Amino acid sequence: MGQARTYVLKTARPVASRIDYAAELNPEQRAVVEAPPGPALVIAGAGSGKTRTLTYRVARMIEAGAPPESILLLTFTNRAARDMLARVAALTGVGDVRRMQGGTFHHVAFALLREFGSSLGFTGPLSLLDRADAVELMDACIAEQGVARTARRFPRAGLLVELVSAAINRQKPLLDVLVAQRPQLLPLEDDILRAVQRFVSRKAEQGLVDFDDLLLLWKRLLTDHPHVRGRLQQRFGAILVDEYQDTNRLQGDLIDLMAGAHQNLTVVGDDAQSIYGFRGADFTNIIDFPARYPGAQVFKLTRNYRSTPQILALANASIACNRRQFSKELTAERGPGPAPAVVALRDVYQQAELVAQRVLELREEGVPLGEMAVLYRAHAHALEVQLELSRRGIPFVVRSGVRFMESAHIKDVLAHLRFVHNPHDELAFKRMVKRVPGIGGAAAERLWREGTARSDLLSALTDGALDGHVPPKARAAFAALRALLAQLSAPGASASPGSAVQAVLDGGYRAALDAAYLDSSESRAADIAQLAAYAAQYDTLEAFLSDVAMLGELAAETGDGGGASSPKDEPKLVLSSVHQAKGLEWRAVFVLWLADGRFPMAAALRELEQEEEERRLFYVACTRARDELTLSYPLVASARERERVLLRVSRFIEELPGGEDAPYDRVQIQAEPAAPPEPPKPTSPASKPSMSAPKPR
Repeated sequence: MGQARTYVLKTARPVASRIDYAAELNPEQRAVVEAPPGPALVIAGAGSGKTRTLTYRVARMIEAGAPPESILLLTFTNRAARDMLARVAALTGVGDVRRMQGGTFHHVAFALLREFGSSLGFTGPLSLLDRADAVELMDACIAEQGVARTARRFPRAGLLVELVSAAINRQKPLLDVLVAQRPQLLPLEDDILRAVQRFVSRKAEQGLVDFDDLLLLWKRLLTDHPHVRGRLQQRFGAILVDEYQDTNRLQGDLIDLMAGAHQNLTVVGDDAQSIYGFRGADFTNIIDFPARYPGAQVFKLTRNYRSTPQILALANASIACNRRQFSKELTAERGPGPAPAVVALRDVYQQAELVAQRVLELREEGVPLGEMAVLYRAHAHALEVQLELSRRGIPFVVRSGVRFMESAHIKDVLAHLRFVHNPHDELAFKRMVKRVPGIGGAAAERLWREGTARSDLLSALTDGALDGHVPPKARAAFAALRALLAQLSAPGASASPGSAVQAVLDGGYRAALDAAYLDSSESRAADIAQLAAYAAQYDTLEAFLSDVAMLGELAAETGDGGGASSPKDEPKLVLSSVHQAKGLEWRAVFVLWLADGRFPMAAALRELEQEEEERRLFYVACTRARDELTLSYPLVASARERERVLLRVSRFIEELPGGEDAPYDRVQIQAEPAAPPEPPKPTSPASKPSMSAPKPR
């Protein structure tokens, strides 16, 4: 007892390989796995076995003698890292792979800051702020600086946190982010900077860090403390990065700094699937990798195990139109299937009918609902499809967010209309007035109590009788609400529900969206504009609100999808934005609204770089399909007051080869033949589309 003892830890040595790489991998994958140390860029096409290749490369390194603790694996989810490491352990039989450092950038950063935090002045344990805590602290900083009491519309705390995050991850000054993304806030620049500076100082005073700080502090460790950088570069002799095309500027800098000494770096991604520029992903990280690492080996994985040759032919032809890319052509490992179908529809309602009918046909043919997906560029594009699926009792789940009518911004707009239609609707009233900056729950309750004490609450609002009960800081915005309610309640206004929806957006709610959201205010405004177009088909506000309430009731019967006979465990059709669908696959995929201005979005056509990202998004949508791909677009769309706008087919379809070389079939829609006069049968109010499944090419 009490004697000193010494343990000698032996360095890992090469072990006899347990893995038959030639049998487990195709030649492209094997070339990556067996590549010598050094910088390597792997351009991994859709469905080409990217994760498998990366996993086997880690296993190969360990079998070649690399100690597991010398390997750093960076992924975009911790689960992905855990799954890879578990697979590596199973492949190699080396149980100590758990000593590998693997996970998201933030996960790794937190571990390193716990170890080296003293170099940055942290004397105690780090306290990590989650998103909600960061917003609460920012809100306190805004109040402390007194800027929230100005007559101007000051951005909400959540938006300021997003702006700070964008500046950090793009490695740009906050003022540059304001100029690029919120120029309307520039008059408030001084107040915004004061609030943000106080936010930063209060975090430092309390030893708090948020998720963006983790990466920023990691970079400070590497740039300001060379001895720490040297230790980490020596510790991690091999670095591997998954989904490299989605890294932002800060993450790209971190990778370069960590690999600076040895440059034993393997990055895996697909430039053709770089679609998150709006979130700050930096396309130049992957496209300029060979320039930053002269002599880097560039590998391409092009053998696709997911889709049929017909689907890949269309995807290849589309992405070839991009100028700035690593050119490649996916080849199918599967047999032939039907050609993709391009379908022009009369309008969005016929498009919705087509989707619903074809979904039912595929289910009859043995394709489960869960093996089908409807994809779209913007959440608003799913409105008519959701309504049609609900009417037909087809269960579905929305992966692009909540169901359209349950979205907070849609419910906000509808609250205005519900209150004008029924001034006794307390829930609608309180939801509406709480959207006014400066009015919270207590003020809303006081206004309701004072208003209902009068004979006509709506008149009391519009004639200013309640202004004395409005908090001073909210009076300017409340005056705008009074003007809006007067407009909505004017004689004849209830006959134009589409105009009423648009009036709410134009009457102050658009500014509220801009003040509350950074990346999604445009899409939320587009949702409301789409709701206005849908409402324009109704002759009265009452009819519109009744249908909306009925659709909500249908959805509530089964939780997700509508239809009274849908068990909870029954597979559901997936509705998703293309962004949310990345990395997933289905047997049958429908891509909607392929019209210029919708997909691609009009705002993206101003610059070639943005148009090319939209084309990459289309490529991602097409390569989600395994067996059947349907691309559809309406010929006309509704605008305000029942106006009809002619649409042009998306350039992403128009630019594809035509004639005999077309990588798709054009499918014609025919009205269902009229029922014979005898025996008499009730007729449907609208002819249903009929589409035959496309034939294999």
